[in-house]
Order: sequence, then C-alpha cells, then structure tokens
Amino acid sequence: MTIDGPEQLEKLKAIGAICRDVLKAMGAAVRPGITPKELDALGGKMLEAAGATSAPMLAYNFPGFTCISVEDAIAHGIPGDIPLEEGQLINIDVSAEKDGIFADTGASFPVGEIAPNLQKLLDATKAAQRKAMFAARAGQPVNVVGKAVQKEAYKHGFQIVEGLNGHGVGKWIHEEPTVPNLYYPADKTKLVEGQVITIEPFLTTGSRHYVEDEDGWTLRLSEGGHGAQFEHTFVVTKGAPIVVTA
Repeated sequence: MTIDGPEQLEKLKAIGAICRDVLKAMGAAVRPGITPKELDALGGKMLEAAGATSAPMLAYNFPGFTCISVEDAIAHGIPGDIPLEEGQLINIDVSAEKDGIFADTGASFPVGEIAPNLQKLLDATKAAQRKAMFAARAGQPVNVVGKAVQKEAYKHGFQIVEGLNGHGVGKWIHEEPTVPNLYYPADKTKLVEGQVITIEPFLTTGSRHYVEDEDGWTLRLSEGGHGAQFEHTFVVTKGAPIVVTA
C-alpha cells in the first residue's frame, strides 16, 4: 500500500498502535511456566477489546490469534500447551486489521535468564532491524535492507534465514514488494515515498534454512539452533521512517 492521504495514515497509525500494545503486553507476560496458548489468549482478548481482528485468522484461517514460535521454531508457530522453560527464546508475531487497514509487528523475548550468546543474538537482530529500517528511504533500492541486515548479522557471527522476508502491508497483510534480508545486487526495485512495508530480519546461531512441520504452519530451523526476529511496520519517506508499531 502507498499512503493516499492523512485519513489513511491515521488508520494505519491506529492499527499499528494496537499491534504494538498487544505485543508489549504479551512480551511482558513471558515467563517460565506460562504456555504459548495462554499468551495467545491474552493477545486475542486485547485485539477484541480494541475492535481489531487477528490478521492470520482473517487472511489464512490460522489456528491462533498470533504466531508464537519457541526455540528452533523460527516463524508461524501455532500457540500450544507446552509451558515455557527458563533459558528459552520465544518469538511473538502480532498482525491485525481494523477499518480495512493491516499492520504487522514482532519481537523475540528471553524466557527468564538466557545464555550470553542468545542475548547477543537478540541484540544483533534488533539492531539489524533498526539499521535496515532507517536505511530504507524513498528512491533507494529495496536491496539496501538486505545489505544492512547482512552487514549487522555477519559482524556478530550470525546467519540469516533464506526465504523469510519483509513485505508490503496495509490493505492486506502480505503485499508487494518482497523485502529480502539478504543483499541481491541485481535487484534494482526502488522504494517509493509513502510506501508501507515491514522489515523483519531472521537471524540464527547457525542454520540458514527452514523446514515446515507436519502441522502445516510452523517453520523450524532445518539444522536446529536458535533464531530471533524483530519486525516493524513503517511508512517510507525521504528521511526517517514513520514507524507505526513502535
């Protein structure tokens, strides 16, 4: 989607704030012993109270209000009944619709105390997202995103999951353009002022590929290990991004 005026921007900011608040509340509730399903129920209640609809449910009939991925699950995890354990990583992805406009955000959280290398993974992934987002300016090629993510990941010794990308968003949950987290020099697609996109790096401790579980949803690191993701929805400008989920 490309913003067509102030009214559309305000609607985008409204659903972005809802997704942000839901993610923040769910993240604050993460602790050893709680189940992903309990976290998802919290998110569902908050979305309903805000007059918003879960995007995964609306668009794909997903079996949860939010996607919750634990340990070597990197994305699209179905919220389950297994309690979280100290030292794990959990990723929560919240996307929703209100008044015909969609927004999408996500973050990875520690479950209690985690190993230093996992904290380093979280910090590097968050930094990669922010640096890529601020590099994504109108007139620049989309591949500035992958270039920034790759530089930050490799600097800290982490890998990037191939095939998991950012995307356009707004009138639907997944729109063009695809926003890769790897640098493809030949991709000259330009970012446009007013364009609404997400940037969501997926960094890992080793695996570069994923496989789909038998549940038909959960994407798991093919070589095991740990992964992290951070995501924001924002409006592309000639200067700093207008981040609606921060």
